[in-house]
Amino acid sequence: MPTSIASGTLTADGTEQGLATDTANKNYVLVVDTANLVNGEAVELRLYTKCLTGGTERLAYMATYVNAQGEPMKYSVPVPADISLRATLKQTAYFSAYKAFPWKLLSL
Repeated sequence: MPTSIASGTLTADGTEQGLATDTANKNYVLVVDTANLVNGEAVELRLYTKCLTGGTERLAYMATYVNAQGEPMKYSVPVPADISLRATLKQTAYFSAYKAFPWKLLSL
């Protein structure tokens, strides 16, 4: 059964913005509602992890969504992490204004 680790609504600003960081030993899924995207807009979702304690954080997952979405709920693939996981969002293109994105970080 999934457990909510963190959640909220982020209004993008064109930079890579942090959503959540967790340091437990879990399998994580990032959920983002992209219903506010319109044609001409794009958003990137990213998950970062570390392989070793004291190691360098590296990109483990990235997805880009462009234009209005027929299926707006986006789920990342499950990402196992036993040291840390960091979730981010970046709106890379906008039509009239940066959008608000409801999101949640789940553990499986």
